[in-house]
Amino acid sequence: MQLTLVRHGEASPAVNGNDMQRPLTQRGHQQAEQTGLFLKDIIRPEIFVVSPLLRAQETLAYIQKHFQGVPVLVCDKIKPDDDAKDAIEWLSKLPYESIAVVCHMNVIAHIAEQLTHENFQPFALAEARIYDQAVIANGLSTQKNRFVPTI
Repeated sequence: MQLTLVRHGEASPAVNGNDMQRPLTQRGHQQAEQTGLFLKDIIRPEIFVVSPLLRAQETLAYIQKHFQGVPVLVCDKIKPDDDAKDAIEWLSKLPYESIAVVCHMNVIAHIAEQLTHENFQPFALAEARIYDQAVIANGLSTQKNRFVPTI
């Protein structure tokens, strides 16, 4: 199965402490567009899983436009401070062979760390990493591809 992990693009600072509604900056929109263009010929997702936070949703919009008809599932377990173990357990129960996830640091890098048993490697803004594995579980994934926007 294939799992694609994408960090959101650059976002504006929080206003009045509201982290949920931080939009992408102009640079963030450009980063997300580059990531979408890269992924369009590389992956064939059966479902998109996205954080409820605005910056992740806006990033997904650029990716999603290349994959018409692919459903979106909003997941409340992949926000910035969520536990990667809980996120992995939740993702492992999805009945799909190709899943694309758009979320946040630190949770996304901790998911990758646990899936591969490699050292923690932060994701760049709008970075995408593609993994292959028999099932979503600790230590069973191998990174197959990676993209970091140049903007």
